[in-house]
Amino acid sequence: MSKKTIEKISLIIKERMREMPEGSYVTKLLKKGKVKIANKVGEEAVETVSAFLSQEKSHIIDESADLVFHLLILLEFSDLSFDDVLETLEKRIKND
Repeated sequence: MSKKTIEKISLIIKERMREMPEGSYVTKLLKKGKVKIANKVGEEAVETVSAFLSQEKSHIIDESADLVFHLLILLEFSDLSFDDVLETLEKRIKND
């Protein structure tokens, strides 16, 4: 996943947050609030770990994509961005 892909998805999430279109999965999740978003990230994390343990590469990829997508929703809901995460990772690299 390139940074451009992350940026595209983040822009779509921001748009959904602003417009709250009916029928949008992101809208439904946002309306359910912080706890539901957190639960969904946790659920996707567990599914990613399960896929990893079963060692099915395509399953690991699918579940990881779901995890990243829901993490992006959590970040945007928190008024944060993936760039904030990348910035922290960059700082950690410099401290190593």
